[in-house]
Amino acid sequence: MKKIDNATVQRILDAADIVEVVSDFVALKKRGANYVGLCPFHNDRSPSFYVSKSKGMCKCFSCGEGGSPVSFIMKLEQLSFTEALRYLAKKYNIEIEEREMTDEERRAENDRENMFALNDFAMRYFEKTLKETADGRDIGLSYFRYRGISDAMIEKFHLGYALEGRDALYKTAIERGYSEQYLISTGVCNRTDDGRVYDRFRGRVIYPIFTLAGKVVAFGGRTLSSEKKIAKYVNSPESDIYLKRRELYGLFQAKQAIAKAQKCILVEGYMDVISMHQAGVCNVVASSGTALTVEQVRLIKRFTSNVTLIYDSDAAGIKASLRGIELLLQDDMDIKVLLLPEGEDPDSFAQSHSSSEVEAYISEHETDFISFMASILMDGAASNPTKRAEVITRVVKTIALIPDEIKRSVYAQECSRILFMDEDVLRREIGKYYNEFRLKSREEQQRAEVFTGGSPVAQTGGPADGSGSDGEPGPTQPAAQQPAGVSRHVRFLRTYEMNIARLIAKYGNYAFADGIDDDGNAVPMTVLEYIEADLAADEISFVNPDLAHFFAEARRLSRYSWDADLARRREELE
Repeated sequence: MKKIDNATVQRILDAADIVEVVSDFVALKKRGANYVGLCPFHNDRSPSFYVSKSKGMCKCFSCGEGGSPVSFIMKLEQLSFTEALRYLAKKYNIEIEEREMTDEERRAENDRENMFALNDFAMRYFEKTLKETADGRDIGLSYFRYRGISDAMIEKFHLGYALEGRDALYKTAIERGYSEQYLISTGVCNRTDDGRVYDRFRGRVIYPIFTLAGKVVAFGGRTLSSEKKIAKYVNSPESDIYLKRRELYGLFQAKQAIAKAQKCILVEGYMDVISMHQAGVCNVVASSGTALTVEQVRLIKRFTSNVTLIYDSDAAGIKASLRGIELLLQDDMDIKVLLLPEGEDPDSFAQSHSSSEVEAYISEHETDFISFMASILMDGAASNPTKRAEVITRVVKTIALIPDEIKRSVYAQECSRILFMDEDVLRREIGKYYNEFRLKSREEQQRAEVFTGGSPVAQTGGPADGSGSDGEPGPTQPAAQQPAGVSRHVRFLRTYEMNIARLIAKYGNYAFADGIDDDGNAVPMTVLEYIEADLAADEISFVNPDLAHFFAEARRLSRYSWDADLARRREELE
C-alpha cells in the first residue's frame, strides 16, 4: 500500500477552497465578508456555522466544531487524514503521487478505508456485470428498460446486476486480492454456519447507496424472481461504515438541486427517486421504505428547511408514516404533503409526465400538513365522538411539537376551522402539550448529560442551544441534572443559576465596575462583587442547593484567601 507524498499533499491543501468544500454539504449564504449556514455537526436551528474564505477556515459558534477543508471533511465524513486528502484530490482533479508506506504506516490504515474500497470494487463489478455479461443484459438491463430507465440514469445512479452464481463476486474479489474479512463485514457476502461463503445479492438488480460525499456505503438488491419465498428486497447490513438511519438514498445526486430549489421532495423507494430524476425533478430523495429518522431529517436540513412528502393513495401507509412528519416538525421544518392520483406512485407518475407537468402538479396540489393530517385521520371518525376526540388530540399533540410560537398559533387557527373546534380550547391544549414536550426534552437532555459526564456549558464552552450569543439563557435551554422530586420552579431557575455560576467561575475576580463605599468614594468592584450586590438589591438568592453552596464558597475564597493566594503565586513566579 502507498502513501501520498508531501508535495502532492501541499498541492491539495493549496487547491482546497473552504467555501467550495463546505458548500457540497451545507447551503451557505453570503453575510458580509463571510458565509453562514446551519451547522452539520449538531442540531442547528438557526445558522451558526461561519465560513471564512480569506482565512480558509470554518467554525460553528454554537458547538465549536470546524477547521480547515481537510479537518472539516475528516470530522463530517469520519475519514482519516489520507481519506480526506483523496476526497479533495478527486474534487479538484489533482493526480496523486504516492510512495510505498512503511510497515507502521500500513498498520495505521483502518478497516473503514478497506471497507469503502471493497464496496467501490463491488459497485464496479455489479455495473460491469450489468453491461458486459449475457445474463446482465438479458435480465438486469432488460428489467431497467422495462421500467423505462434510461442509460443516463443507469450511469448517474451506478445501477448494476449480481449474477445468479453462488459465489461469483466472492471468487472475483479474492482473485483481485480483496480480503474475505471485508467481504463479510460490509455484507457483500455471507458466511454459513459450516464456513462456506456466498454472495448476498445474487440474482438481483443492484442499487448502490452513497454517502453525502459520494462514497459507497451499502447496496440494495431487488429480486426479479416471482417466487414468494424469496424476499423482494435485500439490503446491506449495518456496519462500521453504514448506519441506515444516517443515509438517504439519492441525496448525493440530489444535494445541489435541493439547495438550488430550496425544497427537498421525499419519496419512498429507489425507483421513485430515479424516475423523478429522469423526469428532470432532481431534488428528490428516499427513505428507502423505513420510517424517517432524526439523523435523516438533519441531513436534509443542511440544504433546506422545506420538505414535500409525496404519497400514493394508500391510506394505511400514509397513517403509518405520520411519525416522520412529526420528526420534521420538531426540527422546525416547513412541511407540505402531496397525494398522487389514484393508482399512481412517484415512479409511474414521473414516467408518464414531463418535467414541467410534474413540477406543476406538485405546486398546485401540495397541501399544508395540518389540513392533510386532519382529513386523513378524520376519515371514518367524524360520526364517532370518541374517535373524533382521539384525532383532535393527535393533531393537537403534533402542533405542540413545533418550536416556533407564531407557527403554532397559525396552525391552531387552521385546526379550529378544519375540526370545528373552539380555538381557545385548542390553544390551551396545545400549550399544555408543548410544556410537557419541553419538560420531557429537558429530562432526556439531562439523562444524556449524566451518561456522557457532560453539561451544556462544559460541552460547548458557552450556553446551551436556545440561548443568545451573549450568554443569556433562552427559553428552550435544557436544565442541568436534578434529583428526583425537585420542583419545576427550581428546575427552571437552575439554567439561569448555572449561567451566573459560569460567569463567576471564569471571571469572578476580574475588575468590572466602580462601586460607591460608605463614604461616597468610588471603589473598584469585581464581577463577583457586582453579582453579589445586584442579587442582594433584588433580594434574590440561589434556590439550587449545590449552586448556592458554590456561590457561598466563591465569596469565601474571594474574601479570605484570594489576595493572599495571589501574592504567594506572584512571589513564586518572581
